[in-house]
Amino acid sequence: MRTLRYKIWIRPETDGTYTVIVPSLPGCLTFGDTVEEALEMAKEAIDVYIESLIARGKEIPVEEDQIEATVTVEANA
Repeated sequence: MRTLRYKIWIRPETDGTYTVIVPSLPGCLTFGDTVEEALEMAKEAIDVYIESLIARGKEIPVEEDQIEATVTVEANA
């Protein structure tokens, strides 16, 4: 068994919940009522996603080290 690490995006929603997206696993999406719950749900979603890939004989995506940055721009909208 190997340890896999995935970056996630946690987005606060207007209703007070949190949506979690796993960019390296297309379609892997979940949510939670709190950040803590969203993190737990993300772990579960990733586990199920990977189990599904294994069951179908598909390759498990592995994240490579990347430089991560945020860019701020101004728009005249």
